[in-house]
Amino acid sequence: MNQNVNANRLFLGSCFALITTAFSFAIRAGILPQLGEEFGLNAEQLGFINSMWFYGFPIAMIIGGLVYHTVGPRIIMMVAFVMHTLGIILTIYSGGYNGLLLSTLFIGIGNGCTEAACNPMIADSYAGAKMNKMLSRFHMWFPGGIVLGSLISLAMTKMEMGWQAQIWIIMIPTLIYAFLFWGQTFPKAVVEGATSLSANFKGMLNPLFLFIFVFMALTAISEFGPQQWTAIILSKSGAEPLLILALVTGLMAVGRFFAGDVIGKFGQTGVLLGSAVFATIGIYLFSSVTGPMAYLAAICFALGVCYFWPTMLGFVAEKVPLSGALGLSLVGGMGMFSTAIFQPIIGSWIDDHTAAFRAEGLSGDALELAAGQATLLNMTTFPIILVVAFTVLFFWVKARKAKGLHNLPESEVMQQPQL
Repeated sequence: MNQNVNANRLFLGSCFALITTAFSFAIRAGILPQLGEEFGLNAEQLGFINSMWFYGFPIAMIIGGLVYHTVGPRIIMMVAFVMHTLGIILTIYSGGYNGLLLSTLFIGIGNGCTEAACNPMIADSYAGAKMNKMLSRFHMWFPGGIVLGSLISLAMTKMEMGWQAQIWIIMIPTLIYAFLFWGQTFPKAVVEGATSLSANFKGMLNPLFLFIFVFMALTAISEFGPQQWTAIILSKSGAEPLLILALVTGLMAVGRFFAGDVIGKFGQTGVLLGSAVFATIGIYLFSSVTGPMAYLAAICFALGVCYFWPTMLGFVAEKVPLSGALGLSLVGGMGMFSTAIFQPIIGSWIDDHTAAFRAEGLSGDALELAAGQATLLNMTTFPIILVVAFTVLFFWVKARKAKGLHNLPESEVMQQPQL
């Protein structure tokens, strides 16, 4: 790594960039009811608005991964700043449904640029176990930022401050990360061959990469699906939705801070399997409990989804290093793309369940609670599939270790018979 690289300042800038992403997630989740009321939008339309956040993300991540070693992380983060700023301003002056679609897309692109630049930059700045630790601590600021954003949104809503004022808050971390990155030298790739797209594509032919790529879709929707709809689904459960969101993401932030120790004890595959089990329990409890018990459900859910995202990326960076920045971007992009696809589907589930329970005679708060919990029960399908998948991965990696494949350079591993 270049001696002029200030890794700590770059890491701090990356964290504030991710806080920007988290604020855009949490505050938008908090103002969904206000947007629906002001512009007369139903749950499916709100789902399409949410989906733009998640569509912009993978588009930017994939393009960013392709050009990372050509234009460098500096240019990608400049694009992130422009997109975040445009998205914030256009959201405030959107005027309705179409404007919200476009502005949310811009914010999603800014968020995707952040992931495309910062993940490989951190991986190139730190080595070995420290790389896993720093990636997890970087991703700690997504839930950490959601805690801050949720509490800010809750306080501003209680003070009857409009949703426009809440959106302006997102500009604060945006300006901070722009300042921290300004004039800095960025690191170069440390894995030999990782700057070659042909080597990246060859690395991604590894079946371990393909497995992670496919199932990243389900880990992401297991995490983001329940969280993005918290304000609407749990609004009549007897618990404060934004406090639920803050509790979940607060626990996630603490868990990710200690991720290095947890992964060191249970291994990446053990952590992924345990996460899937806890996520299933947490979402199921959300679908069946009310009142204070919802906070217990939040604890189980947080323990479940806490390690999904950083562990999936750390798995790729450590076990498939030749996939490079492109591999990390494609895995993250798959997670966001799948979440984008499911947002309007989740919205339509709410609408369908609402219509079904209304036909059964329910109304008012009882109707909203029944429809929300039925939708959450639908969502348990995602982590249930992951329990099966990660059980397979656990024994797959264990068998590879028994054959000694984990000690070989990746170029040699690629030539070995794959399980």
